[in-house]
This record gives sequence, structure tokens and C-alpha cells, in this order.
Amino acid sequence: MEIFELGDFPLSTGVTLPNAKLAYNTHGNLNANKDNVIIFESFLGAAPDALEIWMGSGRPLDPDKHFIILPAVFGGGFSSSPSNTAPPFDRGAFPPINIIDEVVAQRRLVTEKFGIEELQLVVGWSTGGLRSYEWAIRFPDMVKRMASIAGAPRPPSWTRLWLRTVVEEPITSDPAWNNGFYLDRQAVQAGARLQGLGTALTAPPRHLFSEELWRAAGFVSLDDFVARFWQAFWLATDPNDVVCQARQARAADPSGGGDLAAALGQIKAKTFVAAFTGDNLFPPEECKLDAEKITNAQFREISSAWGHMATYALSEQDRQAVDNVLQEVLSD
Repeated sequence: MEIFELGDFPLSTGVTLPNAKLAYNTHGNLNANKDNVIIFESFLGAAPDALEIWMGSGRPLDPDKHFIILPAVFGGGFSSSPSNTAPPFDRGAFPPINIIDEVVAQRRLVTEKFGIEELQLVVGWSTGGLRSYEWAIRFPDMVKRMASIAGAPRPPSWTRLWLRTVVEEPITSDPAWNNGFYLDRQAVQAGARLQGLGTALTAPPRHLFSEELWRAAGFVSLDDFVARFWQAFWLATDPNDVVCQARQARAADPSGGGDLAAALGQIKAKTFVAAFTGDNLFPPEECKLDAEKITNAQFREISSAWGHMATYALSEQDRQAVDNVLQEVLSD
């Protein structure tokens, strides 16, 4: 993973983050015209390499054709985060980061580091969709195409509540939390295990349990699925970092508390909004309403047994359906 030094980085809250860093991976090569660039935004709790399952030779996100940049989110442990920032902004004192701060930092990366002035596509998964929308709204002349997959410009009210009660509060209510000044992340593992139980219960569609679809992903029992998929995911993360990301996502609003339709009306990019049946976090009917506020945006509802978990390409049907959407948005 490479690091772009942001220096003393002014945040939208008015605080300056000293010695800020933006981590990123790249795949493919930047062409001479610098017009083959794709930014691929990650999801809550995930490192950029989690997205590599959606890339490959001959696929829409093809490193043989495109220069694909995978930024690491603030609060993800690679870019500036509670877990890696020096005092006075270490651990529980890390300042709030907004989605606009992420996008401004990424714009500095592409313009200052690479001299890129046009993005062929900004695409984001889940909470990565928040950044895709922000890019297209804040820098409409720079973003040629935008795709949100199982995401939104701002989280639905149910999802904001989910971020607080299922993701954040199991951590902050752990007796070892100590306002974010715990000495070791393993001390807060009880909270992380509760996160795993809560997300296992609320994120997948219910039929995944009644039909035991987790067996197709290699798990031998429900307890095995919860422990090795959900709890293992959260136990691998720093609790402060997760809380930082959850709060950032919960506060996301490209309208700044104003008229969302007016904000979405600023988008000039060729826009595709894709959503999965059974997705509790970003339901298709709500994603469709977002798409209807954007001039000439295309909405695609993808039938999936996995709902929001389609992020992980757990079925060939999901993989092909998402590739079809990406191929469509990248076509002229």
C-alpha cells in the first residue's frame, strides 16, 4: 500500500489534522492521456484489497485497460485513523471526519500525485457509494461516470439507526471502551463479538437463514457462519477505527442538511444506481428514489439471494450481474 502525504489537512469541521495521510493501492497503468482512471471506493470496515475480487483481465474493471485507484478510508487503519495518529488526536480524541474530507483528500491525490483531471468512473460499494455520490456532486466536471452499488447519497434512516445501534454501540458500551482510550483492542473484543451477532442478525436477508444459504459459502453451521464470517470480520478491526467510520457514514449528507434533490441535480456524470433484492441497509425501492432525482440516471435492481452480502461475490450470479452493470456504465 502506498501513502500520499496530505500534510496539515484542514477538515470540514474546522479542525486541522496534522501530518495526515491517505493510503491507496493502484492496479494497471496510467495511460499517456491520463483518461483511463477509475476510483473504486471501499465499504465499512474493509481494506481496499477487499475490492480486488471485482477486478480482472477481461472484466469491466480491467487493469489491462484501466488505472484503478483503491483509496483507503480515513479511520480504516491505513489512512489517518484513531489507531495510527499521534497525540493530541490519538485514539478516542481523533476528530470527526466527514465524507467531503475523504473526497477532497482523494482529489488531491489524483491531481497532485498523478496529474489527473478527469475520472472515467467513480464507483463505490455500500458506504463507498456515499463517496461516489459526493465525488459526482462536489466535482461534477471531473467525474465522467458514477456508479453506486448497494449505496446511497446519504444513508436511509433505518441504516443510520443500524450504524449506531448495531455497529457503534456494542463497542462504546463495552466496559473496556474507556471513551476510546483502551490499551489494547483485544480488551474490547466482547463488544466486537456483539457487533458480529448484531450484523449477522440484521444485515443478511432472512431467507439466508431459513434456506441455510451460508452452507454454499463453506460454513458447516449457523454458529460457524456467525463466528468465522461476522465476528472474525469485526475482531480484525480496531474498535476506535470502526466507530470513526460508522459515525462518518451516519453523518453523510451531500446536501449539508439541505435539499437532497437539489444536490443530486448537480450531477453531470453518466450515473448508474444498482441495488440488490433483500438488502436491508440500502433497499432497492429507496435507491430507486435517489436515481429518480438525477438527470438521466439509470437504476438497476439485481435479484440476489444474498442481499447486501452480494458485496462479497458469494455467487456467480451476483458477480455476473454486477459485471453487467459496470460494463454498461463504462460503455460509451
